Amino acid sequence: MTKPKSKSKASIRSAARTTSKSKPRSKSAHSSPKTTTRPDTKHARILAMLRTPAGATIAAIMTATEWQQHSVRGFLAGVVRKKLGLNLVSEQTDKGRVYRIKDGKASPAAADRPQAA
Repeated sequence: MTKPKSKSKASIRSAARTTSKSKPRSKSAHSSPKTTTRPDTKHARILAMLRTPAGATIAAIMTATEWQQHSVRGFLAGVVRKKLGLNLVSEQTDKGRVYRIKDGKASPAAADRPQAA
């Protein structure tokens, strides 16, 4: 006995794919605004350290957050400079390289970059 031929699995899958259109995703309504910061987060601690007149070294941030060196550098470049647009300056001192956030406008390089929506 031979079974009647039916549609192949591939054609059924492709038909299912074309008939079910996905709706465009919108941003969730409960996303928090960027201005609200929780004081007990690692990000808030780093920003507080960088805002002090003495600034902070990578080693000090590593100790405070238990992050590795490359993670601290990535945070400084990606979040502090690019995402938040803060003016992060560094100076070579006898303690090593010290980073601090200076008041005022962001660095000229950050001002030239287009902001992601």
